[in-house]
Amino acid sequence: MSIRLGDVVPDFNAKSTEGNINFYEWLDNKWAILFSHPADYTPVCTTELGTVAKIKPEFDKRGVKVIALSVDDVDSHHSWIKDINETQHTTVNFPIIADPEFVVSKLYDFVHPNASEKHTVRSVVIIGPDKKVKLLITYPASTGRNFNELLRVIDSLQLTADYSVATPANWQQGEDVVVVPAIKTEDIPAKFPKGYTEIKPYLRMTPQPNL
Repeated sequence: MSIRLGDVVPDFNAKSTEGNINFYEWLDNKWAILFSHPADYTPVCTTELGTVAKIKPEFDKRGVKVIALSVDDVDSHHSWIKDINETQHTTVNFPIIADPEFVVSKLYDFVHPNASEKHTVRSVVIIGPDKKVKLLITYPASTGRNFNELLRVIDSLQLTADYSVATPANWQQGEDVVVVPAIKTEDIPAKFPKGYTEIKPYLRMTPQPNL
């Protein structure tokens, strides 16, 4: 099975470092990010989990729940967390799913035989309150994720979910955004009272509306 943008994510039951979870109950109609790791005690994953622990207040501020997955068991996870806390100078503060039978990994298409049949790829799934996939990114095992970029994407997803705008290349919180083509130019002033700039008839910019 594979999941695509716009799909409702599959439900599952699994053990984790914070006890047994039912995924839908854990989601609780909130924004969430699920990210997979090839295995415990791998160097890049150790830095990633440490980074997420350090910046978790940024996810919390955005109302985004965080959960990780690795194909080892819970006891291994708990031992690995000690290493993460020690080497990354932090405290892991989110659950890590145990998936030794690859049940969740196969459900979410985290195992790519061309990369490895024994380990999951380094994938990220951002899930909206409607339980639908809002973003999918898959990295090679050799490349660690940029979590600042994932926070930027979440800012864009949450903004564009509530307003008729899109975010341009390299957009950062506070910068101007694009008025979507479906909005007629004559309707922009009523919808975006901060004003707008028409660069081309199809490219209209307006200040970020939720600030």
